[in-house]
Amino acid sequence: MKLLFERSRSGRGSTLLPACDVPAVDFDQSLLRTAPPRLPEISEIDLGRHYTELAKQTHGVNDGFYPLGSCTMKYNPRVNEEAAALPGFTQVHPLQPQETVQGALEVLHRAETLLCEITGMDAMSFQPAAGAHGEYTGLLLIRKYHQSKGDTARTKIIVPDSAHGTNPASATMAGFKVVSVPSNEAGGVDLDALRKAVGPDTAGLMLTNPNTVGLFDTNILEITQIVHDAGGLCYYDGANLNAVMGHVRPGDMGFDCVHLNLHKTFSTPHGGGGPGSGPVGCKAMLEPFLPAPRVKAVDGMYSFDTPQRTMGQVRGFYGNFLVVVKALAYLITLGKEGIPEASAGAVLNANYLMKKLMGHYDMAYHTLCMHEFVMTLQGLARDSGVTAMDVAKRLLDFGIHPPTMYFPLIVHEALMVEPTETESPETLDQAAQAFLDILAEAKADPESLHHAPHHCPIGRPDEVTAARDPILRYGFAE
Repeated sequence: MKLLFERSRSGRGSTLLPACDVPAVDFDQSLLRTAPPRLPEISEIDLGRHYTELAKQTHGVNDGFYPLGSCTMKYNPRVNEEAAALPGFTQVHPLQPQETVQGALEVLHRAETLLCEITGMDAMSFQPAAGAHGEYTGLLLIRKYHQSKGDTARTKIIVPDSAHGTNPASATMAGFKVVSVPSNEAGGVDLDALRKAVGPDTAGLMLTNPNTVGLFDTNILEITQIVHDAGGLCYYDGANLNAVMGHVRPGDMGFDCVHLNLHKTFSTPHGGGGPGSGPVGCKAMLEPFLPAPRVKAVDGMYSFDTPQRTMGQVRGFYGNFLVVVKALAYLITLGKEGIPEASAGAVLNANYLMKKLMGHYDMAYHTLCMHEFVMTLQGLARDSGVTAMDVAKRLLDFGIHPPTMYFPLIVHEALMVEPTETESPETLDQAAQAFLDILAEAKADPESLHHAPHHCPIGRPDEVTAARDPILRYGFAE
């Protein structure tokens, strides 16, 4: 489709702004531009059609199946949006007197109470703006804890080789050295390697459970005990909490702090650049170091509180507040019964789809999965030349958003599939058939898959050129 600049015709336009109802201000000529900005000149009807065409070319959970592993593109109830749009939430100022924003403070306090119950933590801060920001904040908690004990020798964070890429990055940004430990044949942490890795320089462990290959590590209590015995702390990456919320609590697994992704696990819109929310919860021993301010309740009134040994602020004011409103609406709507039902549905759907494809596609691990499963197309690529990228691109022609490709790195030619709890059996059956149809194509006409997708607005781009030499601005013809 054409860009607005390409649709532009000199002299066209539309009157979209109302007449000015305030006194005009004359600026000094030195502050004004000498030439008008290069804006497209376009009629109102063409402008409307342009954005309507753009909307038709987007794909989200409202359009079709979206099994993007580890990102939980799922149901975002409209009631959440309605709650967050209430004037009492949208028209407050962060510097208002505390007595005038009691409702907003209650949202933060109530959300903290519920999320601490779900995670097994004692306290929580909503300042972090996203998951990786929460990771960084949790690692600062660990660092502050060891510093408070005068234990400056603990400089290393242990990270499994199947971890999210943000884990080692966050640990490095927090000033730690990253020590990678391998996975065992079952897809969990290699306990012998972990025992060899821990020592007096161990500050902590970062772990996702279920892990990145979609498996629950049944050795989790032994894992956290090994780290604790060495004097380290255990950090829980909450990216995959959608699989176990309401059934297993990180705090009961032995974790000392945790970050959550409210913008995906608790059903606030994810993607498009945000906004996100990555609150950090912790056990009582770490609470004094949490970012300030926090909300406390005394005699039915809410007020701000500064922890005695706080790390300070990691973001302006109190975090992305409206995301917390949406998450709280989701929690209250589902309630104590609905939260575990949602996670159970996620696990059921993932195993259902995996069973449909098992025997046709090679699974990275032949065992029950949690919320997601990983296929390896290494054999298919060897036998037919059809790669995971080819299959992912062809899925677009079926109206299915591709799964995560080439991740985790420990699985070659990986496709990670996460159906989420909101998909029906009929949708999963259709998705399974699409995968099977593509597999048949790979065997009959592999060359055609190298050029997929065939029926989308954009075909197969040159991935290398797009990454190394992207076109980021419109080139005006002088």
